[in-house]
Amino acid sequence: MTTVKQIGIWMDHSSAHLIEFTGGPMTTTIIESTFTHDQKEESLSKSENLMHNKEQHKHAEYYKKIGETIKHYNEILLFGPTDAKLELCNLLKADHQFANIKIETKSADKMSEHQQQAFVKEHFAK
Repeated sequence: MTTVKQIGIWMDHSSAHLIEFTGGPMTTTIIESTFTHDQKEESLSKSENLMHNKEQHKHAEYYKKIGETIKHYNEILLFGPTDAKLELCNLLKADHQFANIKIETKSADKMSEHQQQAFVKEHFAK
């Protein structure tokens, strides 16, 4: 019998908190987006079009980094306060590497690390 690998990801456009659901203590790994507020201000001062291009490029890198980290899981829960979870979900569903992975999204507010872990535990314990 194979073990089902499950992970919950609380995310917004600036960071993703990856919480692996295991029988033992849960740990959180954080992946940060490299598109900072300072970069946004700097590129916006030059051109709005440049800012949007740079933002899209940095978000694509951010989502790719998350995808590489989670591609060996069987079930993924994406949750958080922004549309970042939906953007990532659409990218993952379009990628054949994730065809056999169950991906769910849920809305959630800002949470502490403990609240995020409890949210993931409650979701996968069903």
